[in-house]
Amino acid sequence: MCNKKELPERKHPRLDHYDYSSPGAYFVTICTKKRRCVLSRIVGRGLAPAETDGIEYTAFGKIAEEQLLLLKDRYPCLSIDRYVIMPNHIHIILVLDGDAAGASPRPTIMDAICAYKSLTTRECKKVGMAEKLFQTSFYEHVIRSREDYDEIVKYIHENPMRWDCDELYTEE
Repeated sequence: MCNKKELPERKHPRLDHYDYSSPGAYFVTICTKKRRCVLSRIVGRGLAPAETDGIEYTAFGKIAEEQLLLLKDRYPCLSIDRYVIMPNHIHIILVLDGDAAGASPRPTIMDAICAYKSLTTRECKKVGMAEKLFQTSFYEHVIRSREDYDEIVKYIHENPMRWDCDELYTEE
């Protein structure tokens, strides 16, 4: 007889009774599977020229950026306001506008992120990604005020400079 390790109950990360297709801004974090550093490399630790933000994308990171920017073509009511592609995670501010979705139902943030992760993984597999690229879920935060928005923009902007102190930091 084997002793099975009791797994913690997984907490559902979404707000109860919140309509995630509502117009507004959302802060999303997507992590790579096992937090592998496969998307980019931080260079200069904030000492690199500002136009590079101290980030060098890998081939997978370039695909991740390309697919992120293509989301607006798939979902016209969605725009990418800010983002940073770190070695093992991506921070994004997504904005759903108030325009009607046409004949299709308005997408939820979950719909957009699911499509993004699927399309990015598919494209990465074409250039050598052998296993699953992203973790199963993602973190989201509904941005509710200008102060909240400003704080998140600052966090995204400064994330490469604080990589060594980031809670998602792993050795590259």
